[in-house]
Amino acid sequence: MFSRRFFDKMALFCNIVNARDLGGIRIGNKVVREGLLLRTAHLHDASPEDIRKLSEHYHLRRIFDFRSYPEASLQPDTPVPGAEYLQLPTLDLSAEKETGEAMPEEMWVNLDRHIVRLSFMKLFQQKARDLYPSLILSEYSQLQYASFLNLILETEEGAVLWHCSQGKDRTGIGAALILGALGADRDTIVKDFDRSNDSYRPLVEKLCADVEAAGGGEEEKEVVRAFMGVSVRNFCRALDILEANWGSIPGYLEEQMDIDEQDLETLRARYLV
Repeated sequence: MFSRRFFDKMALFCNIVNARDLGGIRIGNKVVREGLLLRTAHLHDASPEDIRKLSEHYHLRRIFDFRSYPEASLQPDTPVPGAEYLQLPTLDLSAEKETGEAMPEEMWVNLDRHIVRLSFMKLFQQKARDLYPSLILSEYSQLQYASFLNLILETEEGAVLWHCSQGKDRTGIGAALILGALGADRDTIVKDFDRSNDSYRPLVEKLCADVEAAGGGEEEKEVVRAFMGVSVRNFCRALDILEANWGSIPGYLEEQMDIDEQDLETLRARYLV
């Protein structure tokens, strides 16, 4: 997808980009247990050592892939022994296809090749602003995330891993919902979301320089930041929308996804120490 030299890979794995364990995050007077909640980019390039580590060290039981079906077929995950693979596409592309605004899947997979040109398009600037709110507000997306959380509730032993393509936007929303369910405050959730920028900063800086060389300004560079890294500004806007409508992530989960207080207690008992 992208040249490996652009990535500041985490030490967690050899070839899995933007990978981290939520373990160790402090929530109140407790911390998230290590080795159980993993978020990453896709597993297509996972090395044999990565696969062995996921299977034998983490005892991975379920993999949740938030990519679209065509997107996943272009870069299929490497199977992990002992882990069930589940695809839950969290973006509803049908509306875009109906209006003619959908982009080819190949373009999404190789977005770094096109992002400089796309950053000058008003339509794409709006897509950047709307991405996170749409994942929060779309009934289709809510259904996929509800399935994700309910399947995690069913996974009583071993680790779970969720990812999309770059492991930052769709994956980041999934992580925010889990952290919110565990009782994390907004600042903790935003900090975890922002950590994806550590992985993608060299790539983003190069592409922003290319945008500037092409005559672009802050608006165009914000598109690069949103799609090639993460936009904390847009993410906070999505959280504002969620809080204005449901008060909090637990309130959102209960009303929109039927995740009740007993479910939250189950998650907290399992994942906090």
